[in-house]
Amino acid sequence: MERNDPEGAIAAAAKRCSNAGRWGPDDVLGTLNHLDEAKRVEGAALVRRGASFSLAQRFGADGPQKGWRRRTNPVHTMLDTGVDAERGTQGFPHGIGGADDVVFLPLQSSTQWDGLGHIFDHGVAYNGRRAGDVVTSEGDRVTGIETTAGLLAGRGVLLDVGRVLGGGELPDGFAITVEHLEATIAAHGTTARVGRGDLVLVRTGRLTRARREGWGDYAGGDSPGLSFTTAEWLHDTEIAGIATDTWGVEVRPNEFDNAFQPLHQVAIPHIGLFLGEMWDLDALAEDCAADGVHEFWLTAAPLPVTGAVGAPVAPIAVK
Repeated sequence: MERNDPEGAIAAAAKRCSNAGRWGPDDVLGTLNHLDEAKRVEGAALVRRGASFSLAQRFGADGPQKGWRRRTNPVHTMLDTGVDAERGTQGFPHGIGGADDVVFLPLQSSTQWDGLGHIFDHGVAYNGRRAGDVVTSEGDRVTGIETTAGLLAGRGVLLDVGRVLGGGELPDGFAITVEHLEATIAAHGTTARVGRGDLVLVRTGRLTRARREGWGDYAGGDSPGLSFTTAEWLHDTEIAGIATDTWGVEVRPNEFDNAFQPLHQVAIPHIGLFLGEMWDLDALAEDCAADGVHEFWLTAAPLPVTGAVGAPVAPIAVK
C-alpha cells in the first residue's frame, strides 16, 4: 500500500473484490446470498449446552456517542407511568393502568449493522447502482435494512484477536491483518475455521477498555481494527457478515494519509458485505476461552426499519 494513494488502493481493491452482478442485476442481499438454508442448519446444530450470550451494548443516554454527524445517544421518554396509573389520570376503566414509552435514536448509536445503502464509492452504491437512485430523502428504497429480515441467523465464529495477540486487548492503531486473523484461527483450533456463509465476530478488547476507562473517544477515535489489506480475505472467504467490538470495524487512524474508512468503501458498495459495529463480545469470549469452542448459533436480525441504511440489533449467541 502507498500511504499517500488511498484512491488508487481503493480502486484496485474494488476491482479485485467486486461482487457487482454476481447474483444478478436486481440483487439486494450482497453477501447474505452466501448464508443459505444449509448454513442455518449447520449453525443450529452447534447448540449443545443452551448457554446464551447477549452481544448488544445497552441503548442508553450514557452511551458512547459524542455528536459526530449528529449521532447522539438514545433519548428515552415515558408517555404513561405508574404515577399516572396510581392517580387515575389515564382514563381506563375498572382500575387497569399501564406504562408506555418512546425512544429517539440515531439507528447507529449503539450495537448495529451497516446496511448496503450506508456507504458509496464515487456516487455508486452496491451492485453498480447510482447512489441517488438508491437512497433519497425517503430512505433506502432498494437495499433498505428491511430486506435482510429473517436472514441474519446462522453459524457464528468468534476470533478473539485481542486475547491471542494482545493478552486481552489490542492497542489503538493496531491494524489486524490477514496474518493476524489466520494466527488467531490457528490458536483457537478447528472450531474457529472461517468459510462461506459464516457470521464472523472479531474481538479487539476496545470495548473492554472503554468500560474500564470511560467512553473517551470510543465513538470515532483511535482504535484497533481490521487492516485495509483484509479486503480480499473478506471477499474470498465468502463470509456473510463481520462484526467487531469497535465503533468502525477498521483500524483508526486509517492506514492512509488523508483517508476516512477506506475499507468500508470497498466492503459495502463493492463486496456487498454487512458490517456490524459496537458489539459486546466480552462474555462470549470468556466462555469460548473456557471451553475452547469458538463456533455457535448466532441470531442477529436488525430492527427492520423501512428504508434504513443501518439499524440496531440485539444479537444472541447460543452454544
